[in-house]
Amino acid sequence: MKRQVAGILAAIAALSAQTAMADDASCKTVRFADVGWSDIAATTGMASVVLEGLGYKPTVTIASIPIAFAGMKKKQIDVFLGYWNPSMTPQIEPFVKSGDIKVLDAPNLVGAKYTLAVPTYLFDKGLKTFADIAKFEKELGGKIYGIEPGNDGNALIAGMIKDNKFGLKSFKMVESSEAGMLIEAQRAIKKDQAIVFLGWEPHPMNVQMKMSYLSGGDDVFGPNLGEAKVYTAIPPSYEKKCPNVYALLKNLQFSTDIENQVMGPILKKVKPNKAAKDFLAKNPATLDKWLVGVTTLDGKPGLDAVKAALAK
Repeated sequence: MKRQVAGILAAIAALSAQTAMADDASCKTVRFADVGWSDIAATTGMASVVLEGLGYKPTVTIASIPIAFAGMKKKQIDVFLGYWNPSMTPQIEPFVKSGDIKVLDAPNLVGAKYTLAVPTYLFDKGLKTFADIAKFEKELGGKIYGIEPGNDGNALIAGMIKDNKFGLKSFKMVESSEAGMLIEAQRAIKKDQAIVFLGWEPHPMNVQMKMSYLSGGDDVFGPNLGEAKVYTAIPPSYEKKCPNVYALLKNLQFSTDIENQVMGPILKKVKPNKAAKDFLAKNPATLDKWLVGVTTLDGKPGLDAVKAALAK
């Protein structure tokens, strides 16, 4: 009898612990921000697929970095998986200091890089450092290619030009988008022309194009070729409001290899959630650490539910 009572009590305790983690129904919609980069589309796609398997309804708002952070301050955005440190630090720091945004302690990606790059044939000709750019002004047409307006990398380039760092005062930054910049880079490479553009990893560009990163930009993009860590940002109240989603966000750990595999199809116009679902269905072990201590919206074991959803 005592053993039966003990078993019942243990079962009740386990159920209570599981239910305590379950989120309120108001947490069902999880609002992500995506700044239009394919790597953030990939990570947001993977998180969205997992949340759908848990019974949530993720939504994605495409916005510039400043608008994404402002949206989080106004409680219109719940999650941003793409805070690149250190390049985005000047933009997010005021929001963190004012208590409007919380950055999770552990990064969701390490081993990233973000700095200026050139085609390898141009690197071999002598454009190897930031200090070399001005020497090739004529070949470059006095242009440095950035991505979408409001982007942190564009701001760093604009700052270099304004302050005449590396003798770049007469240069012009060309803003477009990630896709637009890549088209310009690929076009230049096909014609063996000179171009300097924003490059980063993880991204399929690193294997699709013969490209090299410029050294000497430590004071601008950070040391080790713009070595970066990527963090998750949320409103400070979100942990208490939606503890189950928060548990998932804390567990999310990506790698450059994972992101490259998901980004490849995205660049070929496959929708992010479809690319993410295909990857996770083929690599279900990826979910094991992500879903530790995470339940479905109604408090059932999360790992089983997500794997079952992927198998459909």
